[in-house]
Amino acid sequence: MSRMSGPGRLRNPHFMVKRIYPLVAVCGILLAVVAVVAAQVSGDPTLDPVSMTISQYAAHDAGRVIETAMAVLGLASLALLAGLRSFGAPVDGWPARLIAVWSASLIGAAVVPSGTAWQGDVHRALSVAAFVSVPGAAIQLVERLSRDDRWKPAARPLEWLALASGLGLAVITYVALPGHGVMIGLVERLLLTAEVGVLGVLAVRLAQLAWGPVLRARIGGRRADVMVHR
Repeated sequence: MSRMSGPGRLRNPHFMVKRIYPLVAVCGILLAVVAVVAAQVSGDPTLDPVSMTISQYAAHDAGRVIETAMAVLGLASLALLAGLRSFGAPVDGWPARLIAVWSASLIGAAVVPSGTAWQGDVHRALSVAAFVSVPGAAIQLVERLSRDDRWKPAARPLEWLALASGLGLAVITYVALPGHGVMIGLVERLLLTAEVGVLGVLAVRLAQLAWGPVLRARIGGRRADVMVHR
């Protein structure tokens, strides 16, 4: 039996459900980014985001907003992973595991506040796991996506973001250890920007594959109706 294609595929209930994943991923990522930025822009002006990590900032101000944003980002990343798998992205193996680690670490860090000493240790361990996982996944995905015609358009921007996140990971490791935490807040935010960019590129390409055929079919149908009524 051949696979359903064309308009019949677009009306397939299973395919319709799969198209929800990119919507959840894109909206969740955007919502989390906006929430974190807004919380820091409107936060306590005496706090220095350059020298304070996001976790330290959340412990002093806007903790609930930032923790909620982390949980939303983690859930959106799980939706992204489910969508990538459902649309046949080459993520099997370590890329999928690392994205799952990123998602679980963000959700865990949101649940465990950095209040007491042991909570702070758990929070830092989860943050390290999250920061390490995305560059590792991105590096492995670049070559895989470049060999897949459907996902190839995402390979080049992902390559640059993988390079940026890998460099950021090296810099934050130096700053956190021999660098004595100088400008660690700035470095962490730049690293997080690159890593969220990796997720954003994958989510946008997933949305294009999921909704592109639908939009083209509707545009084609409207054009056909216009031609018939002329």
